[in-house]
Amino acid sequence: MRLEVTAPDGLPEVTTGSDLAALISGATTLTDGDIVVVTSKVISKAEGRVRTGDRDAAIAEETVRLVARRGPTRIVRNRLGLTMAAAGVDASNVEAGSIVLLPRDPDASARALRARLHERTGATVGVIVTDTAGRAWRDGQTDIAIGAAGLRVAEDFAGRTDSYGNELVVTLPAVADELAGAAELVQGKLGGRPVAVVRGREDLVLPIGEDGPGAASLIRPEGADLFGYGAREAVIRALAGDDADRAPFGEPAEVTELTTAIRRVHSSSWTAVALHTDGPAAYDLEIAGRPDRAAIAAVCFAHGWRVVAWQPGVSGVVARVSPATP
Repeated sequence: MRLEVTAPDGLPEVTTGSDLAALISGATTLTDGDIVVVTSKVISKAEGRVRTGDRDAAIAEETVRLVARRGPTRIVRNRLGLTMAAAGVDASNVEAGSIVLLPRDPDASARALRARLHERTGATVGVIVTDTAGRAWRDGQTDIAIGAAGLRVAEDFAGRTDSYGNELVVTLPAVADELAGAAELVQGKLGGRPVAVVRGREDLVLPIGEDGPGAASLIRPEGADLFGYGAREAVIRALAGDDADRAPFGEPAEVTELTTAIRRVHSSSWTAVALHTDGPAAYDLEIAGRPDRAAIAAVCFAHGWRVVAWQPGVSGVVARVSPATP
């Protein structure tokens, strides 16, 4: 297999109303099966998403919730569902004093660009809109797909077998992200080349009229990610116990997982763990000694449960707990 990635030079400065399809088709020759990769920056410029003003205010507007903070650095979940530093608000490659917001709907932008490119060139291409993001556990950044049209954004290998006969269970290469990273290698951050063309993966490109699931399909829904909050923020949210903060912790854990966690923060042994059957699903957890009720309530919160009542026990207290719905 051969993969070819090129980034044309000489594209003019993109401003509000610029016809990106005309600029791209004038700078490169497209053929069926090509994948056109465009930075979100030029999409935003063409769509009028550049403005002057306070960057912090723009970040606040684009933020749905704070995920983690370290000093001035904020990792947030933005209105698109993306978890990014500063909500994706950028002040680079733009006039001083200006800021660039992400496109309102990157998948829709990709669909519109794909349709216009087909009108101008007759070629059936895929389109990816990219932005730069950091990664948990890794230094550095890479480009990812935040918008896509006309291609499969992931390849599902679950259920297939490898050359040794082993069944693949969870194997889902995010090919749109991989292509975004490959494109960034030739675009460069300072090269003035916001467009790249990937050739050699025509198997991913869909027929005209089929735009595919878009890059939004790669975003895990709230509660499905194991890292809904940063380490410090998770502790604070659990101790505060605000129901509005429940969703990122996910669905309620099994009661055995909950009791194991409580044992880790309370050294005394249990004298009883019983299902409470007189009413909605709940368990009575009898805890020996004098447990820290606030700590146990926080552990319950983090595991998708709530303490609904405290009662005296034979050798300590009984915490009645029930699953909470995020």
